[in-house]
Amino acid sequence: MEDRKAGTVRIAPQVLTTVAGGAALAVPGVLRVSATRPVTMERLLRRVAVEPGVAIAIDADGVVVDLYLVLDRNVNMLETSRSVQAEVARAIHDTVGMTVREVNVHVEDVGDEPAAPQAL
Repeated sequence: MEDRKAGTVRIAPQVLTTVAGGAALAVPGVLRVSATRPVTMERLLRRVAVEPGVAIAIDADGVVVDLYLVLDRNVNMLETSRSVQAEVARAIHDTVGMTVREVNVHVEDVGDEPAAPQAL
């Protein structure tokens, strides 16, 4: 049998924004991701993948996720945010095998009911 290299696997950072946003939306009490598009120096330098409500930075130590969410006003925001952190970290690790260093949850607003379904 020949000894061949398997090659390279590259995952677009936008894949991570989709995985993170989907995982956050799956947590009970999360109504939607915010329409906020964070403006940071890293984004301007294109070191961060940004979709509305989700920003992903990747470095040698792992993935850093920033989520901008709208939560149901009737949930415990701290518990819901911690659930989001755990679910997003698990989803990224299980889906793409990357180490998640941080998941930062920014509660942008509260509401009473979900909006129409969103595409990420």
